[in-house]
Amino acid sequence: MALIVQKYGGTSVGSVERIQAVAQRVYKTVKAGNSIVVVVSAMGKTTDGLVKLATEISPNPNRREMDMLLSTGEQVTIALLSMALQELGQPAISMTGAQVGIVTEAEYSRARILHIETTRLTRHINAGKVVVVAGFQGTSSAGEMEITTLGRGGSDTSAVAIAAALRADFCEIYTDVPGILTTDPRLVAEAQLMDAITCDEMLELASLGAKVLHPRAVEIARNYGVPLVVRSSWTDQPGTWVTSAKPQGRSLINLEIARPVDHVEFDTDQAKVALLRVPDKPGVAARLFGEISRQKVDVDLIIQSVHEGNSNDIAFTVTTPILKRAEAVATAIAPALRSQSNPKFDEAEVMVEHNIAKVSIAGAGMIGRPGVAAKMFATLAKAGVNIQMISTSEVKVSCVVDAAECDRAVLALRTAFEIEAGEQGAGSRREFLTPNSSLLTPHSPPPVRGVALDLNQARLAIRQLPDRPGMAAKLFGLLAQHNISVDMIIQSQRCRVIDGVPRRDIAFTVSRIDGESAKKMLTQVAAELGWGEVVLDSAIAKVSIVGAGMVGQPGIAAKMFEALAQQQINIQMIATSEIKISCVVAQEQGVKALQAIHAAFELAGSEKFVVPA
Repeated sequence: MALIVQKYGGTSVGSVERIQAVAQRVYKTVKAGNSIVVVVSAMGKTTDGLVKLATEISPNPNRREMDMLLSTGEQVTIALLSMALQELGQPAISMTGAQVGIVTEAEYSRARILHIETTRLTRHINAGKVVVVAGFQGTSSAGEMEITTLGRGGSDTSAVAIAAALRADFCEIYTDVPGILTTDPRLVAEAQLMDAITCDEMLELASLGAKVLHPRAVEIARNYGVPLVVRSSWTDQPGTWVTSAKPQGRSLINLEIARPVDHVEFDTDQAKVALLRVPDKPGVAARLFGEISRQKVDVDLIIQSVHEGNSNDIAFTVTTPILKRAEAVATAIAPALRSQSNPKFDEAEVMVEHNIAKVSIAGAGMIGRPGVAAKMFATLAKAGVNIQMISTSEVKVSCVVDAAECDRAVLALRTAFEIEAGEQGAGSRREFLTPNSSLLTPHSPPPVRGVALDLNQARLAIRQLPDRPGMAAKLFGLLAQHNISVDMIIQSQRCRVIDGVPRRDIAFTVSRIDGESAKKMLTQVAAELGWGEVVLDSAIAKVSIVGAGMVGQPGIAAKMFEALAQQQINIQMIATSEIKISCVVAQEQGVKALQAIHAAFELAGSEKFVVPA
């Protein structure tokens, strides 16, 4: 007999008929000999309706009262589903977040789960009842029993947290698609269903806008080794398993606010090649990395900074043994990238830097926590370590520094994030859990698992930032203080000396709703801190490929860039991690970019998926 947590979203319980269908599915699972906890969302568009009512009363509703209001939506669903189960002869009981013992931070509208008191929950399960839990909500731990909500995707988060607290055999997420697809079926009808995907890959896809699972839910699954499966509410298809590395015995206290960083990594076998002043037009990156791929040069980090005039810079890192080959390729292709309109002044220049190192912090707890990257930058600044390149992903922040400063950087980061030397975090082993907790044999996954599009970002660029330790720490520390999360971070390779001070541009993306406030805040402090102009562009899209199998395959980036070049789509920025490549393009070209990349990697299946209304 298995203990299973099932979660049903708003569309799955959007009507009496659908609630009855869910009850039948739950009843069938119980009759197969399983114990079940069901977590549900509010019916259909109930939450949207409640928000509309609130805004008709007040243009800026009080956040406490909003939580009180929004938590009622799930209470309707739990009562109706419990009644439906009882009508089938199945003992069931409905429980709110407070009754089930979900204790959260005292943060309205975006609370994180601290712990779950499972005594009452376990008692009902042992009595043979199906426990139907209101997702998305909990109560504060301050003693006042304040109702809190978990924010967007809160029911996913509730379900996986309960599964972790109960040490359930697995957690099933039922939704309106048959599992996790290679891209959004609303944009590509032939998107292909995946049998399985790793938590790290899913974290990237979820954070890039894939709406099937919320990143916080995946983070909990990764940290506690909860096997997840995403299935359709309308069919009996097997769905997609989200596989976790073997858990490391993490405490269930402070469940969502435990330390965000699991381990510190470093690599001193690195060198950097930068091409400065390459033309800002479609096809340049495709041409460069196409030749790099043909020469079998394996690239680690790739960054393309925000353009300056009609040109920009592209930099990449390689391992030291292949540096000469990488430099030869870049030097050979540089003349061909020269601007035809003004070759004398716009000639691409190759800059090679030996003796560099990459230091990284890694951990699934970094999601949505703007202070983590800022703390890394501040720690390096305090240690007197200057940052030459930055690369970010949902589970890792990497900085390129001078090799002579690597040991000092690693020691400072381990101290700051309380990481013991040699300590390994989750995800350090490629062993995956199946539903019955046996281990699968490691295998080579396909290089690209999915393509994602994010149309909800804006880009900020700060011109002429002084190039010295502490600047990134000040910048991202300010953003963290204002609770603004940053996604891509790109530091330009081109350095200008102005009034005796070396300066570089730095660009980063934030949620579009934070764009104007971030620009206003940074503009107010720019003169005081010696920064140049702050520029905001909200008309951007970020398209990304994700796949654990792209490591060690030099042609992946080239294929992505070539797909965009063939559609005459100009790449405005590039950032990479080990399992993700992201490009910023013009907003109006975002959908076309996603479709072109999905086709280039032949990710389409034979079946067309239609998402129910």
